[in-house]
Amino acid sequence: MQLDYNPLEHAWEGFSVVGMKHHTQAGTKWIELYLESRTDTQPRCGICGEATVHLHDARIRIIRDLPILDEQVRLWVRLRRIRCPRCGVAPEFVTWVEPYKRMTTRLCSSVIALCRATTIRAAARQYSLGWDQVKKLDKEHLKSTLLPVDLSGIEFLLMDEFAIQRGHRYATVAFEPTRRRVLWIGRGRGRQDVRPFFNLLGTAQCALIKAIGMDMTAAYVEEVKLHCPCAKIVYDLFHVLARYGHEVIDRVRVDEANRVRSDRTQRALVKGSRWMLLRNRDNLDPAQCIRLNDLLAANKDLLTVYVLKDDLKYLWSFSDPLKARLFWMEWRARAFESKITALVRFAENLEMKIEYVLSHCLFPLGTSMLEGVNNRIKVIKRMAYGFRDDEYFFLKIRDAFP
Repeated sequence: MQLDYNPLEHAWEGFSVVGMKHHTQAGTKWIELYLESRTDTQPRCGICGEATVHLHDARIRIIRDLPILDEQVRLWVRLRRIRCPRCGVAPEFVTWVEPYKRMTTRLCSSVIALCRATTIRAAARQYSLGWDQVKKLDKEHLKSTLLPVDLSGIEFLLMDEFAIQRGHRYATVAFEPTRRRVLWIGRGRGRQDVRPFFNLLGTAQCALIKAIGMDMTAAYVEEVKLHCPCAKIVYDLFHVLARYGHEVIDRVRVDEANRVRSDRTQRALVKGSRWMLLRNRDNLDPAQCIRLNDLLAANKDLLTVYVLKDDLKYLWSFSDPLKARLFWMEWRARAFESKITALVRFAENLEMKIEYVLSHCLFPLGTSMLEGVNNRIKVIKRMAYGFRDDEYFFLKIRDAFP
């Protein structure tokens, strides 16, 4: 049966295959194809696209293409340079490879698509390419598609930090909850570190922002006040409770363990109760619930801080600022009445920032979306066994949430 369609004659538009060779190199099978320009096609300028008959010279370029079955493909192409009336000496326009590239457009697209699902090393091994080639190709693609960032029409923001390296090294991520996209990532979590983001927004766009949800990092608050004076600061429930657990529950638990140090059984119960006290009761199994009840029945201070922790969550359930303030005043009074030093200190500190908590009534912003982003960041970092190039790492994150 004779085929009317020859794929080798149509795979590289404007060129004909004039030779072919097979060989094996370092365990990899190769197909070497030799291509020449067709005489029935008129060359066009690779810059402006204008056709011309004036040729300058021709040179052989080795170009990689997609594999054929289990064999890698290498093209030996005689590419011409032309004398364009507009552009002068310019490369010939070729539909299947960009000027000065060493890989065909379809191979570049396949490598980029594979980089979204796997590591650079795996993509390089799949196509017998260099690691640095694959990274450069993917990075250039991310830059062309993700930069510059569209910062128009932003009214709400979420800001949070995530660990980027060991040794308490962090990066800050700015997220737009409306369109669920990462806008900016920068190394560090200080005022100087997040200031470039607000400079990128500009004065006009900063004035349009209505509310920004964040954790209790003082640097974020000060920069928002400086650049976005009209924006409401909204403290997130998760981070406030996390600080409560660290400053109150942990402190009281340690004090109780020291108080009952002579009773080994009771001391072991108190010391091993950290996660029982921090987790919601609904997430505990029956055995843990029994241990928790025994612990709270024997320790009045732990019972007090545990009950007030659950009551503090209700502060984020109000939509009326007046009712929320009344609830806070009642909760604060109970905290002061307990005379537990760590609890009183926490209530005093939160009182100075209570407006940021009550802002949740008008703008119910939570960083739960950002926690999902942080989990995705951990997966990206783990897949690559870490990143040495911050710019490339941050582009990969933005590509996951475009």
